[in-house]
Amino acid sequence: MPSSPRAVTRADVARYAGVSTSVVSYVVHDGPRPVAAETAARVREAIRVLGYRPNASAQALRTGSSKMLGLIVPELDNPFWSELAVAVTHAAAARGYDVLIANSDGDAQQERERLRTLSARQVDGIIVTSIMTHPDLSSTTDPGIPMVLLNTFFEVPEYASIGVDALRGAREGTQHLIDHGYREIGLMMGHTGSMELREQGWMQALRDAGLPDGPIARCSFDRAGGYEAGLRMFGGGTRPRAVFVSSDMQAVGLLRALYELGLRAPDDVAVVSFDGAAEADYTNPQLTVVRQPVEAMAAAAVDRVLARDLPDDHHLDLVPAELVLGASCGCDVRR
Repeated sequence: MPSSPRAVTRADVARYAGVSTSVVSYVVHDGPRPVAAETAARVREAIRVLGYRPNASAQALRTGSSKMLGLIVPELDNPFWSELAVAVTHAAAARGYDVLIANSDGDAQQERERLRTLSARQVDGIIVTSIMTHPDLSSTTDPGIPMVLLNTFFEVPEYASIGVDALRGAREGTQHLIDHGYREIGLMMGHTGSMELREQGWMQALRDAGLPDGPIARCSFDRAGGYEAGLRMFGGGTRPRAVFVSSDMQAVGLLRALYELGLRAPDDVAVVSFDGAAEADYTNPQLTVVRQPVEAMAAAAVDRVLARDLPDDHHLDLVPAELVLGASCGCDVRR
């Protein structure tokens, strides 16, 4: 049985280019010492001819850093989570880091498995976006690895976390419907297992205005959930005149349900949704949304997970959401 070909080493490149192994390292890593342009060109030609590939694992052992972060998201097929993942990769790249992305499929057990897998790969830190109100982050193989929760609404003891001010955002989104004059405002809420902040914000706005609580339809945080909940909430004889929806994907499903029921937004049902993913800009009518500042949250999470010189930095940083007007609420937004 023929033996596998020997991997090309840094010493092989150095011999081919007629330089020291240190010079090869300076060219590969762009420093720390400068290399004359002609010499650097010889080294790069040697790398091309020999097919040299630097050993990232060996480099991590030498430097104590893999220059890699881990990111766990619950649903890569949801545009909001995809946009957040892209924003994290951009923020990490600006700091000289790559990102390994893992999908938990919204399952607590898979989330724990992804944590173990990423920590075993010796990433320099892990950013977790969890669907659980109180996620279990104790399953990492390296308990000392920096970890930050992203897009969480609650403070989690012993972990730094970044999230949007969902309570205020939901309250402002519901208040916008109240300002239009709607007096019965329903809520389409994803399954969370407890009264989540978006639900609390909706309820506060109604109570502050002296209005009764509207009907609530609970469903999954996706298009299918919004579609099914829309048929339930608006398919009967009585229905609310407006609805606050806990995610854009649910709102997309709701719009289809309204169409099939012979109803239109905003003429029959005014709609405001939470998240502000790009897909919300292309619905008909365009959704009015409470937009989460994805880029700002991603940058803050990367900064926090790399800020190892900040001991006991275990608090929740809230960033404000922004109400972005479309036509689904009844606003005239002709362009």
